[in-house]
Amino acid sequence: MDALLKDIKNCTICEKHLPLGPRPVATAHPESKIIIIGQAPGTKVHASGIPWDDASGKELRRWLDLTPEEFYDTKNIAIVPMGFCYPGKGKSGDLPPRTECAPQWHEALLSKMPKMELILLIGMYSQKYYLGDAAKRTLTETVQNYEEYLPKYLPLPHPSPRNRIWMRRNPWFETDILPILRKTTSGFLK
Repeated sequence: MDALLKDIKNCTICEKHLPLGPRPVATAHPESKIIIIGQAPGTKVHASGIPWDDASGKELRRWLDLTPEEFYDTKNIAIVPMGFCYPGKGKSGDLPPRTECAPQWHEALLSKMPKMELILLIGMYSQKYYLGDAAKRTLTETVQNYEEYLPKYLPLPHPSPRNRIWMRRNPWFETDILPILRKTTSGFLK
């Protein structure tokens, strides 16, 4: 695992497309039980090198009801984004994750985590990649139908502050899904 993570940290496969240069951000351990597959680091995470070290991460930790120490314990949680580097700015937020990372690195990483119990698929990019044709037409429909993907996957929206409108339009997520998320993940972390 250490050699693989070192290879990922040194990856330059899409360097020419990265406005801030490569700085792959991922964490994993052979003991990891939960894998969080999100989108790609933002500028704050690019600067710190710490995954989910931003407002989205704070909200995700609230959703999971975990302290930063629990969240960053790689023996419990691996963080493997769809794109490991900041992809750049788009018209209405960051660009989508680079498409080179997941096919290049995910299978090798996942194969080194035999104790994996659950993969949290955060956002549409990870859901489309991992669920394929089983993903619904929209992210909302995929999250609403989460039971179809358990026990291996649990699809979630992105916890970005930019998704406040989605959260207001879908109060069922807070009342119905978050308790299930917390119950499911806490069972693996005790």
